[in-house]
Amino acid sequence: MFDDGSAPDGRDRIKEIFASGTLADEPPELPVSFDELAARAHEAMSPEARAYVPGGAGAERTMDANERAFDRWRIVPRMCRDVSTRDLSVELFGREFAAPVALAPIGCQSLLDADGELATARAAAEQNVPMTLSSVSSRSIEDVGEALGDVPKWFQLYWGSDDAIARSFVERAEAAGYDAIVLTVDTPVTGWRERELREGYSPYLDGEGLANYVSDPAFRERLDQPPEENPGAAAMEFVDVFGDASHTFADVATLREWTDLPVVLKGILHPADAEAAIEAGADGIVVSNHGGRQVDGSIGALEALPGVVDAVDGRLPVLFDSGIRGGADALKAIALGAEVVLYGRPYAYGLAIDGEDGVDAVLSNLLADLDVTLGLAGHASIAEVDRSALVHTAEL
Repeated sequence: MFDDGSAPDGRDRIKEIFASGTLADEPPELPVSFDELAARAHEAMSPEARAYVPGGAGAERTMDANERAFDRWRIVPRMCRDVSTRDLSVELFGREFAAPVALAPIGCQSLLDADGELATARAAAEQNVPMTLSSVSSRSIEDVGEALGDVPKWFQLYWGSDDAIARSFVERAEAAGYDAIVLTVDTPVTGWRERELREGYSPYLDGEGLANYVSDPAFRERLDQPPEENPGAAAMEFVDVFGDASHTFADVATLREWTDLPVVLKGILHPADAEAAIEAGADGIVVSNHGGRQVDGSIGALEALPGVVDAVDGRLPVLFDSGIRGGADALKAIALGAEVVLYGRPYAYGLAIDGEDGVDAVLSNLLADLDVTLGLAGHASIAEVDRSALVHTAEL
């Protein structure tokens, strides 16, 4: 990361890798391609982590749809433009980001590395990349917030059946200096995830991903014994309170009463739901299908993005996740109207392979890839990228 907080020049990352490999005979330890990264992570992960992290819903057709959707959009490079300096910076919710990239919420990161979300947070802080902390993290809101320092940080909320717990989480995030609440709306119930079911493993029943719950006063009030004395009972209580299939857009008004932080709804795929989110008072939305982990056979998230952006028509920021694998994917999503993209599984794979250093390397590579792709596409600023930078294969 540059001292001024700006995104690095991607050419410097390329030089660094070549110099290390050619002059010092030290090629990069972490794969630079997503497929190789995923394969290495598979080797590094436990059977339980392999069931939880890479998998999707059902036959994983939605995961496939996410990747195919990117292939149907092609970048049209423009030539003979001055791209000697490139600006990736964006502003969102009153904060300036060095690049239009943030980390998506991923729970139970202790399955991948002993330090879990703390390792991820330290790498995010080093790269000046905002992080979204999951409700089901293995480290607490407060500890991760401290590790992130001044980097923008968001808290992802699963609003379960006990409003007191949800409100307590929001208040803790505010007190810990988080900049936004990201309410996941695509999980009224947990998806049918065949990899996890095949393994017969729930991380939550094993005590993973419960740091925010067992440290929360509202959750602890529900327990007959402290979770330190009876962790099994605490895990079962979590299962009872996690999720509430009765929530509607009307509940966003209640969340708005709890906090002055921006409220972002994550999991929007239909233009009508985007309109409902605006009417409910949301400050932003994330076009997402939960990385293909909820509905098997769902629309690819990128396929949904243009319609949602058109429906929103600039009234609030539209963010995007589900399927971002490299810089070209990020650029395509931004061209289709996303202001910021959330990066998920790749950083989790870096964490599994090499902890904090693995996340740091994955983020370095993504930012370099995005910067280089922006310049090669003929653009000096991410702000100038729009749909004219792309063509759909149906038009070819």
